[in-house]
Amino acid sequence: MSETSGTDIPVTTDQIAPEIAAELEALARRSKNARGIVMRGLGLVGSQLEHQLEKLPVSVRMQIEGATRQGLEYASRVAWASRRSVPDRPDWQNTAMTAAMGAAGGVGGLPTALAELPVTITMLLRAIQGVATDLGFDTDTPLVQAQCIKVFSASGPLSDDDGADLAFLSSRVTLSGAAVHGIIARVAPKLATVLSQKLATQAVPVLGAMAGAATNYAFTSYYQEMARVYFGLRALARDEDIPFEVLMQEFRLKMQPPKQIG
Repeated sequence: MSETSGTDIPVTTDQIAPEIAAELEALARRSKNARGIVMRGLGLVGSQLEHQLEKLPVSVRMQIEGATRQGLEYASRVAWASRRSVPDRPDWQNTAMTAAMGAAGGVGGLPTALAELPVTITMLLRAIQGVATDLGFDTDTPLVQAQCIKVFSASGPLSDDDGADLAFLSSRVTLSGAAVHGIIARVAPKLATVLSQKLATQAVPVLGAMAGAATNYAFTSYYQEMARVYFGLRALARDEDIPFEVLMQEFRLKMQPPKQIG
C-alpha cells in the first residue's frame, strides 16, 4: 500500500482556487517560520559545543545513533499504546513537558542526556501523532504511523536547508510487511545527526540542564510545526480532492519563488 493523491483527474496549478492558494501560502509561511530566533541561537550554541562530540571515541558516536534508533523503536511501541489511556495534549503542554525532560537530561551531561533521549523521542512522536489526529488522520493505520515517524526526517531545527524539508514533504511512504521498522531504519541516521546537536548543548554537566530545556523546547516546537505542514498538505489534498503532486508543485513555488530576471 502506498500514499494516494486524491482524484485521477488532472489538475494544474493555474486551476487551483484562490482560497486553496491562500492555505498553501499559510503552510509555506509556517514551514519557513518553524526555525525562529530561538533556534538560530541554539544553532550557535550547538556549533560551539559540537566539537566536543567529534573528539569522543567512535564507539560513543555510534552509541548516539544506536540510542536514536532504539529510541524510535521504543517510541513506535509506547507512543501508540499510550494513546489508549493518555489523551493528546495541546502544543504548549508538549513543549513544556519536553523542556522539563531536557533539563533533567542535561543535569549530568552526556550520560544523562543519552538516557533521556528515548523518553524525549517518545514525547515528540506523541506530539506528532496528536497533530495528525487533529487534522483528521487515523493513527491506528500503518500508513499514518509510518508518516508520523517520517516527520523526523525533516532537516532539523538547527539547519537552514529548506530544500531538505521539501524533499521530506514530497517523498512517498510505501508500506510493506515491516513498514514502520523500514521507516525507522531510514530515519534514524538523519535524526541521530540532528540530535547530536541537541546532545552537544547538554554535554556540560549542570549548565547542560538549561541548554537541555531550551533545545527540547525548540525541537518540540519545530517538529510539531513540521507535522502541521506535512499533514496539512495531505489534509488539503484529501479534502479538496486535488492530486498531492499538484499541491506540492504550488507549495514549492510558495517556498522558493522563481528569481526575477533583470
